[in-house]
Amino acid sequence: MSEVRISAEPRTDFGKGGARRTRRAGKVPAVVYGHGEKPRHISLPGLEFAAAIRKGGANQLISIEVTDGTRELVIPKDIQRDPLRDDIVHADLLIVRRGETITTDIPINFVGEVEKGGLVVHELTSLTVEAEATHIPESIEVDLEGLKIGSQRTVAEVAAPKGIVIINDPEQTVATVSEPRAEAAAEDEAAEQPAEAETAAE
Repeated sequence: MSEVRISAEPRTDFGKGGARRTRRAGKVPAVVYGHGEKPRHISLPGLEFAAAIRKGGANQLISIEVTDGTRELVIPKDIQRDPLRDDIVHADLLIVRRGETITTDIPINFVGEVEKGGLVVHELTSLTVEAEATHIPESIEVDLEGLKIGSQRTVAEVAAPKGIVIINDPEQTVATVSEPRAEAAAEDEAAEQPAEAETAAE
């Protein structure tokens, strides 16, 4: 994943009131921490930070350049959003080092066509992995091509990208293929009809 550079400012105005004032100024209050460093409070340009997250997702690698002359390489650890407007209202940013292995969740990208008429049920939407901090993929592809109705794809069957170790339980189900509900309901109704006819005859 490509690195994004974002300028930031130190933040000294704390508490709920300070956070509101930061957001009214078009900025996102954030905390940078990790590697034994004392947590640092900063503010990020709201539109620029939101664009970076839209582009690279929750694991976007960001080089934070603070106006006091410091620089940190981080990835988002937690992003809080406004439940109504979906705006980013706060971010926790984890300091990482090049060559360091970290544990994180990566979204699943499902590809391929299953057996005609099959209904895909996504049991998982992401996988927990160990990866080098500066080489985290945007997603992990899970191929469902040709999967039959009544079958499933497990974690053990997922082809992990080079350098990525999936740490979910290998037997955990990623996706299943079931019959469409309408067809299943029709079969249940057909099975009940003979029983109803026998009851009427009695």
